[in-house]
Amino acid sequence: MKNISFKKVVQILILITAPLVWSQDTLTRVTSPDEGLVVQLKLKASNIFYSVELDGESFLEDSPLGLMTSIGDFTKGLTFENSDIQTISESYELKNAKVNQVSYTANELVATFTNAKKDTLKVVFRVEDNDIAFSYKLIGKDLNTKVKILSEATGFNLPDDATSFITHQALPLTGWEETKPSYEEEYTFDEKLGTPSQYGVGYTFPALFKNAEQGWVLISETGVDGTYPGSRLGESTQDGLFPLAFPQEGENNGIGEAFASMAMPASTPWRTISIGKSLKPIVESTIAFDVVEERYEASVDYKMGKATWSWIVWQDASMNYDDQVLFIDLASEMEFEYILVDANWDSVIGRERFVELVNYAKSKDVEILLWYNSNGFWNNAPQTPQDLMNTAYKRQKEMAWLQEIGVKGIKVDFFGGDKQVTMQLYEDILTDANTYGLAVVFHGCTLPRGWQRMYPNFVSSEAVLASENLVFTQEASDMHAFKSTLHPFIRNSVASMDFGPVFLNKKLSRDQKGGSIRKTTEAFELATGVLYFSPIQHFGLTPNNLEEQPDFVLDFLKEVPTVWDEIVYVGGEPGDYAAIARRKGDKWYIAITNGEQKDKTLELNLPMLKNTELTLIYDAKDRSAAIKSVKVKKNGKVKVDVLGEGGAVLISN
Repeated sequence: MKNISFKKVVQILILITAPLVWSQDTLTRVTSPDEGLVVQLKLKASNIFYSVELDGESFLEDSPLGLMTSIGDFTKGLTFENSDIQTISESYELKNAKVNQVSYTANELVATFTNAKKDTLKVVFRVEDNDIAFSYKLIGKDLNTKVKILSEATGFNLPDDATSFITHQALPLTGWEETKPSYEEEYTFDEKLGTPSQYGVGYTFPALFKNAEQGWVLISETGVDGTYPGSRLGESTQDGLFPLAFPQEGENNGIGEAFASMAMPASTPWRTISIGKSLKPIVESTIAFDVVEERYEASVDYKMGKATWSWIVWQDASMNYDDQVLFIDLASEMEFEYILVDANWDSVIGRERFVELVNYAKSKDVEILLWYNSNGFWNNAPQTPQDLMNTAYKRQKEMAWLQEIGVKGIKVDFFGGDKQVTMQLYEDILTDANTYGLAVVFHGCTLPRGWQRMYPNFVSSEAVLASENLVFTQEASDMHAFKSTLHPFIRNSVASMDFGPVFLNKKLSRDQKGGSIRKTTEAFELATGVLYFSPIQHFGLTPNNLEEQPDFVLDFLKEVPTVWDEIVYVGGEPGDYAAIARRKGDKWYIAITNGEQKDKTLELNLPMLKNTELTLIYDAKDRSAAIKSVKVKKNGKVKVDVLGEGGAVLISN
C-alpha cells in the first residue's frame, strides 16, 4: 500500500527559555485543539511529572516521567531548558482497518531537559481532542552511538476513585506447554485500585479505567518495533499509581535482555491515553496509528476477507486432507475468500499432498492461509511445522516455497514474550513475508502496537482470551456474552483482534452430541461478526450449518464486510451491553450484544440513519435468529429487543 499521507506543521509558539533552577512546579502546558484536554508538565524536586484534565476534571494526577540509561540517570536531577509547541495536521489512509480515511489535528509539546552531564532528554506530547501520545528522545552530549534504556520512570497515576478493567500479566514459561505470556488472561472488572494482580507482576496493555462518574481512560502503547521491548503496567500503589514495566527476565525462555538497546539518538515508542466522558472517543480513536508511519510499501495488493477454519470446532482430528476439502467446499459455498489450515498439516497431510490441497482450493476460488509454530526452543509447544520462522535463511526458504505454490498468508503461533529480541522477530517475519507476498496473522502473541499502519501485510493478532476457549471449557462459554461487552471497549479498540467469532452449533463439537453448550442466541453470534474487528475474520462455522440455518443467516454471512470505512460507538458499557456501528461504502451494520442474562429493550441513537428503513436480525423467542424490517425515527432513535445473552444486527438497505 502506498502511503498517501501528508503533514502540515505550523509553529504557533516560540521557544520558551528557563533559568537553571525553575522555581515553580508547573513548567508548561499543552491543550487539545478544542482546549478540553489539558496536559501540564511539572518539575518537582528536579523530577518530571505530568497531569491530565478533561474539562476541568482530573483524569491523571501527577505522574512520573523519565529514563534510566547506560549513559546517565534521566529520572531525577534534571534541569528544564526550554519547550515549544506546534500544531500538527495529518490525513492518511488505513487500508485494512476499522476506518479508512483518517484526518486529525494535534498540538505537540516538546520539552527539553538536561542532566548534570549536559546530556539531553526531550519529552514529546501530542494532544488531540480526546487522545494523548507521549514519547522520549535521548540525545547525548558526547558522540555516543549506542545506549541501553535500562528502565523507565514512566507512570500513570489514576484518581483514587477510579476502577480498573485490565488484563493480568502472566508469569513466563507457565500455562500450556510453557507458552505464556500470551495476553490471554482474564480482565479485572470494576476493580478497586491497589488490588494485587493475579500473578503479582501487573497487567498488559490496553488498560481501561473508569474515573468514577467523570468518564473513562484507556492507556496503551504504539509504535513498538525491533528497537524496543513491549511494555506493560506494573503493580499499582494503593493510591492508583501504575508504573510502566519492561518484560520479565524469564520471558522467551530467558533469551535476550529485558531492557532496550538502541542507537543514538534514541526515541522510545509512544504511550497513548484516550479519555472521554463516555466510551465513544475510546472506541473511535485512531491514536495508535496517528503517531506511527508505514515502514515499507506492500509488495502485492493484500486481499482481506472471510475464512473457514476446521480446527476451531473440529479440533486436531480435522487436520487431514479430507476434512480440509470439506472446509474448502464450505468456504466456496459461503463465498469466503480463505480457508485457514492449522497446525500439523506438514505431518498429517504432508507437503506433497498439501500442494494438491492448494490446487483444489484454487479450483474452488478459495485461497489458503497456513499455520506455523514460531519457534522450537522458547516453549514446549509440540505442534509442527517448527523452527522455520525463527531464523532468516529457513524462513525465507519456506516463504519462497509458499509463494511458489500459491499460499497467500501465514498464521504464526506461540511466541515467547515481549522482549526486544521477540519484537525484532515479529518485525522480521512481517518484513520477509512482504517480500514473498504473504499476509500475516499472529497467535499466542503480544498486542499489536500500531502495526496495521506500520506493516501493510500485517492482518491481525489474537492477544485475547479468544474463541478457542469456548470450545475448551463450559465456563468460557458461560462468560461469552459478558465478555462481548469488554473486548470492543478494551482490546479491539486499539488494534485488530483475531477472536474467531460466529458459532452456530448448539454444542461445540463435530457431532454436536458433546462439548461446550452455547448459551448465546444465534443473533448474538451473528452480531459478533461485526462487533469484533479483524480484516481477515476466521469464522466458527461448520459444514452442517449450511443445512441447518435459514437463507437470511447464510446471506448475511456471505455479505458482511471485514474491513470498514467508519466506526461509531452507539452505546453500552462493560458488563451491560455493547452496540457499535460500522460502515462500508454507504451500507451500515449495527451490532448489539447483551452481556447479561436478563432481557432488555434498548433505545439506540442512530442520527446517521434517521428516517431510514433497516433490516433487523433479532432474537426469536426460541433463541433462533429471525428477520424483519424496522424504521429509524426522524429523531434518529430506534428500539431493539434482545434476550438475555442475546443480540441483534441492524443493516441499512
